[in-house]
Amino acid sequence: MIQGFWGQVQRPFFALAPMYDVTDAAFRAVIAQCGAPDVMYTEFVSAEGLAHPVGREKLAQHLWYTDAERPIVAQIFGTDPAAYEAAARLIREHGFDGVDLNMGCPEKNVVKAGAGAALIDDPALACDLVHAARAGAGDMPVSVKTRIGYRAESIDAWLPRLFDLRIPAIAVHLRTQKEMSDVDAHWDLMSRIVAMRDTLAPQTLIVGNGDVRTVADGARLAATSGCDGIMIGRGVFGNPWVFTADSGACKAVETRLQMMVLHTKKFEQLFAGVKNFAMMKKHYKAYASGFDGASVLRTALMNTTCAADVEHIVRTFLHTHDTL
Repeated sequence: MIQGFWGQVQRPFFALAPMYDVTDAAFRAVIAQCGAPDVMYTEFVSAEGLAHPVGREKLAQHLWYTDAERPIVAQIFGTDPAAYEAAARLIREHGFDGVDLNMGCPEKNVVKAGAGAALIDDPALACDLVHAARAGAGDMPVSVKTRIGYRAESIDAWLPRLFDLRIPAIAVHLRTQKEMSDVDAHWDLMSRIVAMRDTLAPQTLIVGNGDVRTVADGARLAATSGCDGIMIGRGVFGNPWVFTADSGACKAVETRLQMMVLHTKKFEQLFAGVKNFAMMKKHYKAYASGFDGASVLRTALMNTTCAADVEHIVRTFLHTHDTL
């Protein structure tokens, strides 16, 4: 029997990838309104930070969520087993549906600290972290997100160590740490991963991640590879409707820009005085693209400092481009 909510998801299921300073509480609220995926993940947060009384207060916003986002999984990263146990306990107390351990982040500072994708090269510590998280999580399921390797593809050496732990769900980003996101995802490896799972841990769900832009693409990849779920990351930028059949890529410009304003207001409502408003500007580049006048609009949006500014600029733009 698959632990927790993972045993109830219909296959193939779709999940929102955890992306730091992207999939925060504001963006997840917008995605939930537009059409929630089957599973949502928070942006990752330091286990060591959550385990510290001062750090816990500073990082509290990473654990904000609403019931509209369920089932929701909090993702943590780090290297200290004691901190993993404490963080998992805190996440359970916050009422999350699961905790996920980040063993795939390729960012230099994370890897240099021995966390994220660096754990692929330290399987003994990776296993210790799973055991520690389970000790804190109780009956809440502990899952893992990883990559196919560190410097080179190493699924035959790495994934069996995870399968031995009988983890309910493993999300595999189909690139190595060294490849970052600079090459096409290696979807040709997924059938091999699934076959390995079938032999070693048949109750573990496999989630594929990398270069999936639409639900249709994801359904096709799941059907051809045999994976149980699909995780979408960058495809959600500017397209909070991505998990619906009526993908936001086809939405009218006015609808997209109005949703951008709503997203900004939600960000300001939740994070004023907590996060820098400039964090929203990476989203503006995605919302405002692919239509006449988009580059001029983006330039104006880059100079905004509050939601009122954004709303005024969008209203003016739509008024002067009434044929969009």
